[in-house]
Amino acid sequence: MSSMAPRRKAPRRRAKKSFNVSAIEVGTALSLSQSLDMPSVIDSAVKGNFKGALTSLEQNAMKSKSKITATLVGAFAAKALTKGFTSGTLAKFGPVRIKA
Repeated sequence: MSSMAPRRKAPRRRAKKSFNVSAIEVGTALSLSQSLDMPSVIDSAVKGNFKGALTSLEQNAMKSKSKITATLVGAFAAKALTKGFTSGTLAKFGPVRIKA
């Protein structure tokens, strides 16, 4: 008679039921996307006009330099200010948690 304990099944890893979205990062990305007119740049690239897409991206970046700089500085400051919050969660929508 063996005195070995029955073998346990290996624990299975479960997928997370929620995911975090940073409000600051999403807001920054949307603002930069708008400043660079990304929808038209992507549209040009998808149609195969890569040179035109890159030229347009460069022109839009040069035209919106001050807005882009202000967006990035604002995002950096917001991130620095929210470091002190313990939870950082601003809202929850089902499986989506919006973090500061």
